[in-house]
Amino acid sequence: MTTEGEMTDRVIAAVEELTRRLVHDLVRPPGASDEAPDERRRALARLAVLVQVEQAVHDLEQGAAHAAAVAGAGYPEIGRAARMTRQGARRRWPGLTRAVSRHPSPAPLRST
Repeated sequence: MTTEGEMTDRVIAAVEELTRRLVHDLVRPPGASDEAPDERRRALARLAVLVQVEQAVHDLEQGAAHAAAVAGAGYPEIGRAARMTRQGARRRWPGLTRAVSRHPSPAPLRST
């Protein structure tokens, strides 16, 4: 089983690889009109990519929390999965379980 530290290392390595690839695709070779040194352009491109990665992770996290609630998880379970308290999960995703419970699945029809 993977430890939390090992998982963190794997996630960092995957994000680093993704960032490297995206920066490579974004940074064009320097031209005569480029004033910024290549190192600066790459550093700024890396920062821009990581900001986009952060937003993407936030969006994925929101979707995962919603999916967990739809699957029946309450704030205690969602909090544990997100390594926070139930109250922390409630503050981070307010109304999550309430919104899901307002739209219950239709009851199965009974045949007579």
